[in-house]
Amino acid sequence: MRDLRVLFCAAGLLALTLLPAQGATVSKTYTYFSIGGSTLEEIENELTRRGPEVKSTGKRHPGATQMEFTTRLTYAEKSGRCWIADAKVNMRAKVTLPRWKPRAKADPDVRLIWETLASDIKRHEESHIVIARNHARELEQSLKAIGRQKSCAAVATKAQAVQTAVLARHDAAQDRFDKIEGMNFEKRILGLLQYRLKRMQASAKAQ
Repeated sequence: MRDLRVLFCAAGLLALTLLPAQGATVSKTYTYFSIGGSTLEEIENELTRRGPEVKSTGKRHPGATQMEFTTRLTYAEKSGRCWIADAKVNMRAKVTLPRWKPRAKADPDVRLIWETLASDIKRHEESHIVIARNHARELEQSLKAIGRQKSCAAVATKAQAVQTAVLARHDAAQDRFDKIEGMNFEKRILGLLQYRLKRMQASAKAQ
């Protein structure tokens, strides 16, 4: 699950065009919340009770990613025309993941399922970041593609419209991803468990 925040900034007018930006940048930080339990039911209850609350759903989830887009524009003006000389889109992501601290010695099967589940939760949240990064790059490229206008106010209006459209596509892509992941959850976890079991069996035979 993910939360989104957007900042839109504009620099003062410049007479010279700056060098192009190197591309949308992404920074990530990780935080963890602890859960207990020694059975799958207890672990599930702990995730439901302690997981991060996502504003967009109003519910707690096993993991969450908060994303902040910051768009910085530099305008250039010459001969009565204005354009975007440089556009930079930065994205910051804060990922919250569970950390299991069993209260008692857990069954090996429970540990295997937890390791599989925890890995899938992290993959899910990282996938949200990939989707956001792709749209941050799209936003940056689309802003740079805005042509010369009669005034910087007209450029700003077009830039705002571009950002609104790209972020709407971003939100739709994130929602589609969550929907598909939710529909395939059981099948995906079972497949991962089978894969891990095969690897463990192969490793045991090799010893």
